[in-house]
Amino acid sequence: MQTIYKYIATLGFIGFIPYAPGTFGSAAGLLLALFTVPADVTLLMILPPLFFLGMIAAHNAEKQLGKDSGRIVIDELCGYVVSVLFVPKTTGYLLTAFVLFRFFDIVKPPPIRKIESIIPGGTGIMLDDVLAGMYANVCLQVWMRFV
Repeated sequence: MQTIYKYIATLGFIGFIPYAPGTFGSAAGLLLALFTVPADVTLLMILPPLFFLGMIAAHNAEKQLGKDSGRIVIDELCGYVVSVLFVPKTTGYLLTAFVLFRFFDIVKPPPIRKIESIIPGGTGIMLDDVLAGMYANVCLQVWMRFV
């Protein structure tokens, strides 16, 4: 079972890419969105099970890979999904969501950085990326309405 958890948490081989696995994990979400152009209702249906599965897989994979290992990238996929909720699924918006999400995931403005230390295990791993996705999404919502 541990092997399955590790496989899910790392999105197969993606987490083992030697450079910037988090970026590649996010890119998996970008490619999925570009090729499937999912409706928001579909994303809303996928998000809770993805979060829950990611939480369990990350928690168990962390035991094998180390605390909040960079190889765990299911959190990037989930965070990217959050970043594209309720925005047009055009190439421009999907790419902008990718850039914004990566920015917030790397910089980790408050309270994102704090989440990692307050909430341990798979839940903390998943939540910090969901918050980064929310930051990116808010930026896109503001852009859509006021620019």
